[in-house]
This record gives sequence, C-alpha cells and structure tokens, in this order.
Amino acid sequence: MDGEAKLDFAWLPAGTEALADGEYDAIVLGTGLKECILSGLLATKGKKVLHLDRNDYYGGDCASLNLTNLYTKFGKGDPLPGLGSNRDYNIDLIPKFIMACGKLVKMLLHTKVTRYLDFKNVDGSYVYKGGKIYKIPATSAEALNTSLMGIFEKRRFRSMLMYIYNYEEDDPSTYDGMDLKTQPMSDLYSKFGVDANTQSFTGHTMALMRDDEYLNRPAIDAVRAIKMYAYSLERYGKSPYLYPIYGLGGLPEGFSRLCAIHGGTFMLHRSVDDILFENGKAWGIRCGNEVAKGDIIIGDPSYFPREKSRVTGQVIRSIFILRHPINNTADSESCQIIIPAAQAKRKSDIYVCVVSFAHNVAAANTYIAIVSTTVETANPLTEIEIGVNLLGEYVDRFDSVSDQMEPEADGTQDNCFISASYDATSHFETTSDDVLNLYQRITGEALDMNINADSTDADQ
Repeated sequence: MDGEAKLDFAWLPAGTEALADGEYDAIVLGTGLKECILSGLLATKGKKVLHLDRNDYYGGDCASLNLTNLYTKFGKGDPLPGLGSNRDYNIDLIPKFIMACGKLVKMLLHTKVTRYLDFKNVDGSYVYKGGKIYKIPATSAEALNTSLMGIFEKRRFRSMLMYIYNYEEDDPSTYDGMDLKTQPMSDLYSKFGVDANTQSFTGHTMALMRDDEYLNRPAIDAVRAIKMYAYSLERYGKSPYLYPIYGLGGLPEGFSRLCAIHGGTFMLHRSVDDILFENGKAWGIRCGNEVAKGDIIIGDPSYFPREKSRVTGQVIRSIFILRHPINNTADSESCQIIIPAAQAKRKSDIYVCVVSFAHNVAAANTYIAIVSTTVETANPLTEIEIGVNLLGEYVDRFDSVSDQMEPEADGTQDNCFISASYDATSHFETTSDDVLNLYQRITGEALDMNINADSTDADQ
C-alpha cells in the first residue's frame, strides 16, 4: 500500500472561468474533507455539482501545507534554515489517523477513491499513564504481557477482552447474562471487576470515547468500537491506523477528482460574496457580478451567515517539527499517543499524533508532531504541556486555537447543509459520522457502505 508518487491535480480548474450556465443541483462551498466527500458522493448519483473554495489550494481547514505556506499561515516569516525544501513537506493543519476498518475506509472503498491514494500503516498506538508511555494492549496475548497493569488486573482485562471479541449481537448464547443494548458500560466493567485505570484506557484509547459519559450509555456502543479497533489491528498488524502518503490533503483531492470525473465543476480562489435567500430558503450564491442557482447549498460554517451556526467550544492544536522519534515508542516513524483525561486531571483527552519522512510529509530524518485537545481554560497552551513534554527537543512550533462550530438547524428547512468543525480527536470516526449524517439529511437516504472486506487490498 505504500506510495511512490504524488497525484497531480493540476487538471482541476483554478477558478478563472465563469459560473458555467448558473444552475446546479448542489453548490458546495469549501474543499474540506467533509465537503469533498459529499460533492463526490452527489456527483456519482448524477447530481450536477458546483464546488468553490476561497483558497487557491484544496483541503480548507484540513489542508496539508508545504513549509513556506505553513510559516506564512502562522505569520512566522521565512522558514528556518536547514529544514529542507518545500517539496519535502506536506504538513497537516488538523491531525487525524484513519481507522483501518472504520467508516472513512468504507467510504473510500465504496467510491473507489483508493485508486488515487496510497497509505502506510501507523507504527504504534500508545497510552499515557503515570508519566510513562505504554503500548495499548489490544489482544489477549498483549493483555497478559503488558506492563500497564498488575498480574491480577491483566487476567481480569483479558477475560473482558475475550468476552467482547466473542460477543455476537445476533447470538444470545454469547451474552452471558448481559443485555448490552440496555445495560451501561459501567455494568460491563463491573462484571469483570476491572479497575479505574483499565476502564480509562479501554474507553478512551480503544473505544475512542471522548469523555466518561459513555459509562452511562448502553454498552453496545463501546463494545462495537472496541471490536472495530481489534479488527483494524488484526488487518494491518502494527496499529489499527492508516495514514496517507503525502499527508491528509490527498483525501479531499481524491474526492475532488471523483466529483470532477462525474461532471462536477471546481473553482479555486473564488470568494463567495453572498448566499441568496428567498422566503427563508437558500437558492443560490453571488460571486461578484455572477450568480449561480442551486437547489441546496453545502459548506463549512465560515461560508454561511453567522446566525446559521453556533460556537460549542474551542480546540487547541500545536504543530512541532522534530529531528527525532518520540521516546519510549520503539523509535516509531509514526504513532498516536492518547493521554486520557483522568491522567491529565481534565475533562477531555489530549492527543499526540506523529508522522514523518516515512510518509513523505517531511524532509529526511524529520518528524511532525501535533498535540491537540479541547480547550477547557483561559490558558490553552498550558493545557497541552503534558503532551508537549513527551516530545523532547523541537526545532519549531506553531500554535492555533480555533472555534468549534455546529449548525443551528439540519438544513431541511433553509436548504443550508452546514458541516460541523473538526474536533480534537486524532481519528476520523467523528468526521465520518458528520458526513453520513449530512448525506442522509441531503438525500433522504442512508449511504450504503456495504463492502466486501476481502476485496479491499485488490481494490487499492
């Protein structure tokens, strides 16, 4: 699956042409991943799609930037000497890994966008406990060998894992007296007597829950997530995660190509001056003296009137350029480290994502680390210090705090289908959920993602 050459998207229009004949089934604003997936899916359904972006590059908030563009975006002038050339770098603004058997992979396979991209397995997945980093035990064998817990706790944890892996929703003989669709996850933990530490890393690093509210929800949600984690790990071995060669920017580019192949019109560097409304319903956009009509308008919150969205919080993300791997990660060229909220004495987890030259996103022997979390105080930089301290010495850093936005309405009444901002998580599961939700609201039907898993490698 490793790639050798980056895709050339020069064939996509740069936005100098007029708005064609001006009438479309859907107008999509912004080339973030969510918007590009939706434009690709709609185009394959035969919809006439116009897709615009105010920037002169693809990806929006989730773009991958070269060195010069990164320094320019953060107002830091020229890149530091000795870092290499622009062509060596594709640095993500938003850090995310792809769960190997997760929803985004199913979308990639469903649309065959995998033919445009190459991926590499992430080397390891780790959890922080008591000032140290430990590999996340995800199999019964690893549960017995891990130094993350004592010998008696290992046995309890292994018994719980075996129950979860053997549990089948359509086979009551595997329930062992539990009703996971009604009983909370706290009941499942109690059944096996696992301690608070085991509950923390199981829920936050395997089930990928963002807070402890899941303890009070039906256990089936966490069990499904843990099983997906295990299946993903079994499929590729080192960790359950994949990452695109040349960075995450290739994902929106791939879906953009899918849309264009099916007749979509793309225009970069085209600002949208107004979204046009009549009787409370959007019917088009204005760009200068040009107007394009559209049955629906799709986009990220920044393209719509402010009253269409609300701020639900903030996320801090700090990008670091390193010359070394992270200590205690077996010299991994890529890894994820999750610091559970309880370990950081906070409400939200802290995520550390590391990629490197091995993925063609940095110069030789150079690593890119991104530390992120949901902001909880008036001093966001201090909130991620526990993650920053894991990195060791760094060459340079780039800090940003951004608002998390969500739409006020579902779009069915005003024809404005607005995506939510990207959260602090280091995986694409919540992103995929938002895409699937938007798709169903737009089309009135759920996306059928039934894929023969045995064919995934062949399709790529």
